[in-house]
Amino acid sequence: MNKTDLIHRAAQMSGATKKDTEAVAEALFDAMCQALASGEKITLTNFGTFEVRRREARVGRNPKTGDIIQIPSGKTPVFHPCAALKKAVDK
Repeated sequence: MNKTDLIHRAAQMSGATKKDTEAVAEALFDAMCQALASGEKITLTNFGTFEVRRREARVGRNPKTGDIIQIPSGKTPVFHPCAALKKAVDK
């Protein structure tokens, strides 16, 4: 499922128009990106938690050449599903 499919399904389930649902989805995604970029943690009850984690610098290998390379430190978003979501997926 891609974003278009998700918006289409949400519009059907809510009875709203696709255009309105797309506007809400875009605003939601933008708000989530801004919150994560500023270091905030996002908790959605009965869904899960989004947060940003810091990755330390490390040594890796170039898979093509086998050369050892330095991988710089950085930040990455992570998602932790809640128990209800894990249970729903496990059915």
